Amino acid sequence: MTHQKLWIVLAGASLLGGSVDAEVSEGEKLFALKVKPLFAEKCNACHGDEPEKIKGDFDMRTRESLLKGGDYFGDEVLMPGEGEKSFLYLTTTRTEEDYEMPPKEADQLTEEQQWWIRDWINAGAPWPDDERVAFLQEKYAEGEKVSTSKALTEDWQERRYEGGKLWSYRPLQVSDLPEGRHPIDWFIDRKLKDAGLDPAPPAAALELVRRLSFGLTGLPPEPEEVKQFQAEYARDPAAAVLGYGRERMASPHYGEQFGRHWLDVARYADSAGFANDYARPNAWRYRDYVVRSFNEDKPYSEFVREQIAGDEIDPKNPELLVATGFLRMGPWEQTGMSVFKETRQMWLDDVTDSVGQTFLAHAMQCAKCHDHKFDPVPTRDYYRMMAVFSTTQFADRDAPFLGGESKEGFAERLSWTESKVKYTEAMGAETKKNVIRHKIEKDAVEPIAHAVYTGKTVHKKNVQGRQRMAPKPWANGYFDEDAILTGGDVYSPGDSVVPGALSAAESLAGMEVKPFPKGQGKRRLALADWIADPKNPLTARVMVNRVWSWHFGKGIAGNPNNFGGTGKPPTHPELLDYLANWFMENDWSVKKLNELIVSSAAFQRSSAHPDPERESEVDPKKETYASFLPRRLTAEELRDAMLVASGEWNPAVGGIPARPDINFEVAVQPRQIMGGTATVYEPDPEPEQRNRRSLYAERVRGLRDPFLETFNQPGPDDSCEIRETSTVAPQALTLMNTEEVQDRALALAARLLREDASDAQILDRAFQRTLGRPATDREREACLAHWKQASEEESQNVPEPKEFVTEVERTVRVEKTGEFTTFTEKLPAYEKYIPDLQRSDVDARTRGLSHICVVLFNLNEFSYLD
Repeated sequence: MTHQKLWIVLAGASLLGGSVDAEVSEGEKLFALKVKPLFAEKCNACHGDEPEKIKGDFDMRTRESLLKGGDYFGDEVLMPGEGEKSFLYLTTTRTEEDYEMPPKEADQLTEEQQWWIRDWINAGAPWPDDERVAFLQEKYAEGEKVSTSKALTEDWQERRYEGGKLWSYRPLQVSDLPEGRHPIDWFIDRKLKDAGLDPAPPAAALELVRRLSFGLTGLPPEPEEVKQFQAEYARDPAAAVLGYGRERMASPHYGEQFGRHWLDVARYADSAGFANDYARPNAWRYRDYVVRSFNEDKPYSEFVREQIAGDEIDPKNPELLVATGFLRMGPWEQTGMSVFKETRQMWLDDVTDSVGQTFLAHAMQCAKCHDHKFDPVPTRDYYRMMAVFSTTQFADRDAPFLGGESKEGFAERLSWTESKVKYTEAMGAETKKNVIRHKIEKDAVEPIAHAVYTGKTVHKKNVQGRQRMAPKPWANGYFDEDAILTGGDVYSPGDSVVPGALSAAESLAGMEVKPFPKGQGKRRLALADWIADPKNPLTARVMVNRVWSWHFGKGIAGNPNNFGGTGKPPTHPELLDYLANWFMENDWSVKKLNELIVSSAAFQRSSAHPDPERESEVDPKKETYASFLPRRLTAEELRDAMLVASGEWNPAVGGIPARPDINFEVAVQPRQIMGGTATVYEPDPEPEQRNRRSLYAERVRGLRDPFLETFNQPGPDDSCEIRETSTVAPQALTLMNTEEVQDRALALAARLLREDASDAQILDRAFQRTLGRPATDREREACLAHWKQASEEESQNVPEPKEFVTEVERTVRVEKTGEFTTFTEKLPAYEKYIPDLQRSDVDARTRGLSHICVVLFNLNEFSYLD
């Protein structure tokens, strides 16, 4: 008899069951409270949840099956009383080569979790039955039960949560403040006092004016604005900050900056991605809707409702039709080789998750296949929210242009597109997916909204170009079945569901539970109203946290897209709740929230703490806001700041996407699409259109701008909760050597030399246009010497005018035969191309000064705030 069997005989029923009234052992409690939930979270996905797919034949559903040891472990898998020798424990310590469990390092158990398993085995590895486990959990479990919709398993339904991890579902806890205190500073300063840390002094006027200008508009202040702000700040600092902040928010460029932030979250792009990466010719109208909404200070609650359900609010309002472009921002395509049921489900999964992350800070797909491992979000909630969108269909709807929408460049873009169609048609059969691609692009100048409508689902075999709304949305097609998909499989429907939202938020926050419409009802409008409900504990917190992160480089809660148990909890929860309540009481106004933030001492602090060693010791993660966190300009801000300095920047707001110059080798490199290779990327012929703000640069999912990508512009496929800032060698090489920077430096040099000034004054002006300040005596002296030397060197090398080709030779592989074919591709944009200022256009003195300008663009003082 093996020692495992002997243990069973001696211990009897206490190992395997026993009445709920029997004496409780520590081993039983450990199994019920720690080990069994741990197995469910970390092990059963491979060793029990799907009996027909159990890995290594190691079945952990029962004690008996576990003792068999599967293909590898045998009797030594679990030796009661000998936890340190049992492979069930040893594999979790990751000391057994090739048997590390769980396999993914990111999922490895903590040392405490490993000890739970060891101690449970040492206690005889008791395995009480489900009734006994439920009794033990009810009597001894710590934490809090949460009332939710029906879970997939009873264990999950009865589980408990650490109270601190449920903070985002609870009602706002609004503290009373002493009269006359700035609310932000009241909460920040209390924590500083508790930490025994003094705050940094106020930042210098130059630092503040750049911080305000870039923070609120994403653009540098003009030299004259800097001088004026410095003078006003010397007289009255608070009034100067508030006045300049309001002035920046009154600028149309304010909406562009905050629009860019929102489009990061929404995943804006001008193409669909995947194998064909077809153009979305009217997506730009959604981008402009976002910019317009921030400029108009649209109440955030309405901003939410319009993007989720604008067409159900008022189908005759073109603004609201354009707003629903949010629901179609993710990558998606339907080709003749894909299954519509599957691609339709891909979109339903995507939009459910996108709405969850964007407005509720919940990544919903974590509950797609099983009840959420960490948060009180059952799988049923996932499919209830998905049911909201099961009657939502794609349509590029007629939507007349609004009075404020820009139509600049329409004629030029249409002319280029028609030329591209003409040339690709003449190339032959090998470029036929390209003819279609460019015909689609002609819709960019038409009054069409990239939108949705409500109706039955219509099966589609191949989606190319405009998708029209069904004439009778409820007459033809079919209803998607509203059901839980077992294992997330579209072909395995399980229990039926009705439309709904996050049940934990309703129960913990005490929201009024209203049934969502079914059938032909306005499901999305019901969800939009649920999200925008002032009683919803998530919505205002999420947006306030996003705005805070856009100013301070990090959220009060560290993961703006994740307020769940795996997200970083708030460093100042009372402040977050106060601001969320304040936000709603002030008409959900983002501008008013910005004004409150920039008027705080916390925002205006210097980034240099007077006692940096003490600050690092007390606050190594910079969570107390004792000093302001320096930040590098984003990729777009870098490019835009250079264009502003050089005078080439076109400040026009809105309109069809611009096609800037990008590295020519990248532009002409083969870009694989289904059936061949996409045509060459061509920039706009006119500098005025090419040199528009980076926000308006066309975002093609399959062709990233290498300059912007190098400086951490996020890809558009996934929601970006906050910009990352890496420091890598290619960034230094890019700022020093690329045409993007060299051209801006040359244009800046030419601009400076057009001014009637001495050499010393010109250099001061160069510093003011790039850094916001004049040169020091030492800097001026060094730059004058270098300018002279560089001009002499340039005079010895007369540059040749740059030639621009109007056609390139392409080689593609024909999909059906596998053979290569070579053809000549015409580049119509270059037939009328007007280049930016070239080195051959200016004298040696200008080229010499451009060397200085390149250096200025490479300074940290240019690239960083503070």
